[in-house]
Amino acid sequence: MTLSSSERVVPSPAFLRAWTVEGRRPGRLLRVSRQPLKEYKLGRKTEICLEPLQKEENLGPQDVVLRTQMRLPGQRAYAPCVDLVWDTGRGWTAGSLRQRVAHFCSLPVEKIEIAKYFPEKFEWLPISSWNQHLTKRKKKKKQDNLQGAPYYLKDGDTIGIKNLLVEDDDDFSTARDDLGKETQKQLALGKKSQEALRVQNGDLFSSTKTPGRPRAPEASLSIHVGSFR
Repeated sequence: MTLSSSERVVPSPAFLRAWTVEGRRPGRLLRVSRQPLKEYKLGRKTEICLEPLQKEENLGPQDVVLRTQMRLPGQRAYAPCVDLVWDTGRGWTAGSLRQRVAHFCSLPVEKIEIAKYFPEKFEWLPISSWNQHLTKRKKKKKQDNLQGAPYYLKDGDTIGIKNLLVEDDDDFSTARDDLGKETQKQLALGKKSQEALRVQNGDLFSSTKTPGRPRAPEASLSIHVGSFR
């Protein structure tokens, strides 16, 4: 994919990131600037957004772009996002990511906690070192890969960072998250109420429109008992 700098208010295409749009959010990062779009196997209706950058960027095939936010001590809020480029050449491990974040923040790795944000659920999922929550036996059976469940880490994900030197608790949520969850709860309750009302009205309409067949008058019945002796 090639972008002409004369058509953009940027010095060169290296000052732009191209993303697909999924659910009104940046989805897949199109990282090879000179690769034809047809090689990405995009759908016909795929939308693409361009993100201007402050400096040139040439991402490698194993680089992952993450949005990091530092937790503000004593507040249920975060500082503005700062992009972090993580080289996953040594693996998509929790330990590798924690080391990269700690170096990025100039903090000891044991003095930070990080969590991935799921905006559609308004939830934060802490990313602990693999040996903090798995036994050696389980570690042999499973791989420490943040691309898989439950994190599904990818380009553009938001990572919350907590400095344990100034704030030592496990809460990553914000007041906005509380509001978002409450709104989702109310919407879910509203949908259930509407569905129940729809079913009730449907039953009433059905019984009104198709009344039961009137019962026929009972006929007389004569029984004759024969002699079998």
